[in-house]
Amino acid sequence: MSPMNPRQRFYLVEVLSGLALTAAHFFRNMGLHLAHALGRKTARGAVTIQYPEERRPYSPRLRSLHRLVRREDGSPRCVACMMCETVCPARCIYIVAAEHPNPEIEKVPARFDIDLGKCVFCGYCVEACPEDAIRMDTGILEFSSYSRDGMIYTKEMLLALEPAGRDGRPTSPVPIPADRRP
Repeated sequence: MSPMNPRQRFYLVEVLSGLALTAAHFFRNMGLHLAHALGRKTARGAVTIQYPEERRPYSPRLRSLHRLVRREDGSPRCVACMMCETVCPARCIYIVAAEHPNPEIEKVPARFDIDLGKCVFCGYCVEACPEDAIRMDTGILEFSSYSRDGMIYTKEMLLALEPAGRDGRPTSPVPIPADRRP
């Protein structure tokens, strides 16, 4: 480690240069915001998204709310193999298996619940599924509830969701829990 010179030892020059840089950005953005507020619409200050009026474009690979995929006959593609439940680090998936009426398909989930209050949206469940029955491509990022029970999404709720459009916007409405009024 080399010894510090007197300029570096007092930190005064470094502190003043940092303050000058911060002040330059502040006054430049303040001037642009003021120009925008006074009618010059092409002047935009700092990159600020005026949420919820403006939405940021999201990557198509973004992991959003889960959905269950259906077969051609409308039944869930899930065969209740418990792989997603096993691999989930948050232990937020709960599956109860039942016999499928079709003898070619061994099992079907009688119950498939995801507790989104516990979910960390890691995507391990999607990667572990051998049947490609669960996906995180709905584009829905805004869901809430007033209770913990409202964050548990059932099989019926997950089957009702559709994939997001090409622009990444949701095509299905956000499922509203029973304890929440629209």
